[in-house]
Amino acid sequence: TTTMENPHAERQAVLIERIAKNADKCTEVILELNHCIEEILRANAYVKTAADLVTKYHKNVQYNLEATKGKDA
Repeated sequence: TTTMENPHAERQAVLIERIAKNADKCTEVILELNHCIEEILRANAYVKTAADLVTKYHKNVQYNLEATKGKDA
């Protein structure tokens, strides 16, 4: 029996084709999403470095303020 003689097999073939196309689109979108996430992670690395520098600077300023308080009095 060919697919033309069997309407169920024909319907199944159409559905399988649609599923395969949707899976391809889904894979494409996931790859794009992964690329975007990688870019965000790279950008966040710079933000983290800047935040670490600011934190160190703040600690140094606090330390120097505390150290100079005693001298002024």
